[in-house]
Parts: sequence; structure tokens; C-alpha cells
Amino acid sequence: MFYYRFPNQIRGTITGFLKKEFLSVIGDGTSTLWDLIKTYPRAQFRLEEMRSKHLEKLDHVLADKEIFYLSYALNLSRGGKLISLEEEKDEQLVKVFDWLSNYTGKFFYGRYDIKCASIEDLKAGKNFSILEYNGCGAEPHHIYGNGNTLLQAYRIVLHHWHVLYKISMYNYRNGIPKWNFQEGWLFLKNAKKHFKMLKELDAATELV
Repeated sequence: MFYYRFPNQIRGTITGFLKKEFLSVIGDGTSTLWDLIKTYPRAQFRLEEMRSKHLEKLDHVLADKEIFYLSYALNLSRGGKLISLEEEKDEQLVKVFDWLSNYTGKFFYGRYDIKCASIEDLKAGKNFSILEYNGCGAEPHHIYGNGNTLLQAYRIVLHHWHVLYKISMYNYRNGIPKWNFQEGWLFLKNAKKHFKMLKELDAATELV
């Protein structure tokens, strides 16, 4: 869920709403797991990884319509897929995230990663958990899940940068200081180290 709200306003805007789908195959009652993996487009660039990870089950024949999850990681780099929920965006959903974002009066821009029982429950403001909140560094994931062209994706990113700039300038004019060059450079340097560590941990986890 990507949401932004200008600091001088109560109501915000939802620009992206998607769900994540696991990397999985569905049985047909006759094909082995390895046959299904080899013919599944989303697994074509991960065949060696899939062979190693599911070595003991490759000859298993999945029952008709049986779902086998090839990975339980939902991030895109591990095979997760984004599915658009654009048609589910409505006033009720906006109200839930207006309430969340106004809770401290300091959330104006970012992506909520959520686990919920259902979309209906989420719209009712119940049975959901916020797994992660990504602020100004958040990527608008809906550039991937809505069938956008490269040009459309660029337009979405530029729109979000423009919104972020307007929010930042409003806050600056109202007493929130900017970082100087050294502060910004130090932050980027530490962030690079942090992401390198996360990448190494991610790779180690996949081998388990």
C-alpha cells in the first residue's frame, strides 16, 4: 500500500495497492515437480536454485490442482510476484490509512507492507498487522504489478519524487531542518553497508 498525505491536509492519497504472490506451481496429476518447475516461466531463471532446494521432491507427482510453494520469500528478488489490487482502492480504504498516518501526525509519505485476514477486514480496520513501513526511501511497487510500460513506470516514479519534494519543502518552511552534505553522505555510506549486510544474510538464508 503506497500512501501520501500533505502535512497541511487531513486526507491523503493511495497511489498503489497490491498483493504479493508466492513462487509456486500447481499440479496436474501426472507431471513431476521437476517437470512443472521446468515449464513454469517464473522459475526459468532459477532452475539450478530450485533443483538444489527441492532435490528430494523433484520426482514427486503433484495431485491435480495441488499447490507446491517453491519459495516462502515474498520479495521480488526471491521470486515473489506483485498482483494489482487497483480496483479495490476506495474511500473506505483511504480512511483507514488516513487514521494510521495521522496517528502521530508525522507520517506523510511511504509504503505500508501489511498482512491481513482479507481486504474486507483491512477496509474495516481490523485483523491486520503492519509488517513494515518504508518512508521517503520507499519504492512505489505498483510500477511492477499493473502492467506498466517503462515510460509509465518513469512517470509514476517522477510523480512520487515531486510529491516527496513538496512535502519536504513544506516541512522545511515550518521548522524542520535539512541535512547538510556531510550528513547526507554519511547516511548513504552507512545505508550501503547495511544493505550489503542484508544481501549477505538473504543469500545465507536461501541456502538453509
